[in-house]
Amino acid sequence: MIETKIRKVGNSAVMTLTAEMLTMLDVKEGDTLFVVRGDDGSLKIMTHDPAVAEALAAAEIVMDENRDLLEALA
Repeated sequence: MIETKIRKVGNSAVMTLTAEMLTMLDVKEGDTLFVVRGDDGSLKIMTHDPAVAEALAAAEIVMDENRDLLEALA
């Protein structure tokens, strides 16, 4: 567990990500992060858009189901 503080910047509240957190996420300043709320109220910080990941997973299922047709079209 890593502790961080929330501070006020202008009209916003900002959470500081330490160098250790940036390394764990494999991100750098200027990168985009996505925060998803879990069913239990927790927040998960991710480096990819969960909607895109969900769409890619669905596309993979469709491609697996229609492999022969897609090979014929290729």
